[in-house]
Amino acid sequence: MTIHHTKGIVLRSVKYGETSVIVTIYTELFGTQSYIVNGVRTTSKKGSSKANMFQPGALLDMQVYHNELKNLQRIKEYRWAHLYQNIFFDVMKNAAALFMVELLQKTLKQPEANQDLYLFIEDAFIHLDEAKGQAIGNFPLFFALHLATIYGFRLNDEYTSEAHYLDLQEGEFTSEHPVHPHFLDNPYSYITSQLLKVMHPEELNQIPLNQETRRVLLHAFQTFYVLHVPDFGTLKTLPVLQEVLS
Repeated sequence: MTIHHTKGIVLRSVKYGETSVIVTIYTELFGTQSYIVNGVRTTSKKGSSKANMFQPGALLDMQVYHNELKNLQRIKEYRWAHLYQNIFFDVMKNAAALFMVELLQKTLKQPEANQDLYLFIEDAFIHLDEAKGQAIGNFPLFFALHLATIYGFRLNDEYTSEAHYLDLQEGEFTSEHPVHPHFLDNPYSYITSQLLKVMHPEELNQIPLNQETRRVLLHAFQTFYVLHVPDFGTLKTLPVLQEVLS
C-alpha cells in the first residue's frame, strides 16, 4: 500500500477499544477520510499528549496509508502542522472553532479533495488562533459566509439602498420584499454585505457588532445553510457559541 504525505484538519474523534480512536480528518490530498489510530488513549503522559493531537480543529502533518477500496485508513506518522497558541485554551476562540468544525462536518459530504477549500480552512483556523478583539466574535460569521462561496452557493453581494432585502432562499439582495420568511432587512442585510467584503480576517476588527446582532446573523446564516445543504439540520454548537459571546 502506498504511503502519502498530506496535511489535514481533525473534524471528529471517537473512542475505539481500550486505547484507540477513529478520527475523521479533512485532508488536503484525499478530502474527508477516516483513520484508526492505535495506542493514543493510554494512561501515560505520552499517551494523553498523543490523544490531544486528535482534538477537533487540530491541524496535522501526516504520512498516511491510502487504499481507495477501504473506508478506514491508517496513519503511519503524524505531528502538528500548526501548534495553536490559543484555540484549545481560550473559551471564546474554542467555541468559535467548534462551531466552524461542526459547520464543516455538516457540509463536507463528499470525500473528494479540494485544495482551495483545504487551504481556506487551514488559513481560517490559524487566523482565528491569532485573532484579537472584535475579530474573535465576528469570525464565525466570516467563516460561514466565505465557506459558502467556496461551495458554490455564495450570497451575491449586490446590496444597495434600494436592494436592501437579503433573500436567503435565492442568495441575493433584492428591492422586492420576499414572500417567504427567510430574509434579512437593515441593519442586518447591510452588515452581511460588509462581512462579504472582508478579504482578510484582520478586517473583522473594523466591524463592531453587539451580542444581539451576532445572534440574529448566526441564526440567519444557519437558515441559509439549511436552505442550500440537504439534511443540514441545526448546529448544536450555536447555543454554546452565543452564550460564550454574550
